[in-house]
Amino acid sequence: MKIRVVSTRNEILSLNPNEKVVHLAFRPSNKDVFLLVETCPKLEVIQLPKSYRRTVSRAIEMFLEIQKVELLEGDVWGHRKDINEYFIIPSSVISKIRSMKAQGTPAERIVEKIAQESKLDPKMVSYIMSRKDLE
Repeated sequence: MKIRVVSTRNEILSLNPNEKVVHLAFRPSNKDVFLLVETCPKLEVIQLPKSYRRTVSRAIEMFLEIQKVELLEGDVWGHRKDINEYFIIPSSVISKIRSMKAQGTPAERIVEKIAQESKLDPKMVSYIMSRKDLE
């Protein structure tokens, strides 16, 4: 699974319209969020660093809720944008989630264990688990 990392607001218009998961590495304004949703109509998740997540207005939260876009907090640890514009969630993480689901491990335990091992935010792990292509 790939997370598109966007470092500046200038990149929003150049995004692929098929992007589903985007990490904004800058503090977005309401206008930036509207533009992102308009540019990427298939968007499912916007991830923001914790400090930026706290500054998002209630109006934008409601707008994203209506658009069925999840707003998650989290970071893309160790990612270097100059090397690759995508943060790739390792296939080993996806495999481990599949394996634990197949063994009947409770969802809360999977989220806890994977988040701890992979440094992914627990809500991102929950999102990955909910994807139909994981089943």
